[in-house]
This record gives sequence, C-alpha cells and structure tokens, in this order.
Amino acid sequence: MTSVHRPLISRAVIRPVEAGNSATCSVCGRPVKFSAKAKLQQVIANVYVDHVWARVEHFHAECYEAAGQPYGSAA
Repeated sequence: MTSVHRPLISRAVIRPVEAGNSATCSVCGRPVKFSAKAKLQQVIANVYVDHVWARVEHFHAECYEAAGQPYGSAA
C-alpha cells in the first residue's frame, strides 16, 4: 500500500463554541465566548506556511465571513 503525499494547505472548519473556550477572534480581537442561550458558531483554521503547520486561528463565524473567508469556505 502506498500513501499519497498531498501538500498541506490552510483550511477552515465551522464548529459550535463550547463551554470553557478561551480563544480570541483573529479579526476583531474579542473573545470567542460560549453562550448557552445562543448556539454560537466559530471558525477554526489550521494555518500552514510553506506546507508546514504554523498556527491555529479562531474566528467568530460572522467575522470570518466579513474578512472574506481568508482560508476558504469553512467545512
């Protein structure tokens, strides 16, 4: 069995904001906070530089959209 080596590229996913989350939005700089009343969504992006993992960035879903989806459509 041979493995296909694909170049690693930055990508984003959308997930619910979970209790205890301590991330800061990369666009607005405000905390991405959990709210039991409003089922909020966040976008999490694995960022690769020259095909090497560099960092994770968090966004409020609306901030990610307003920024023009810098890492593509969130899956």
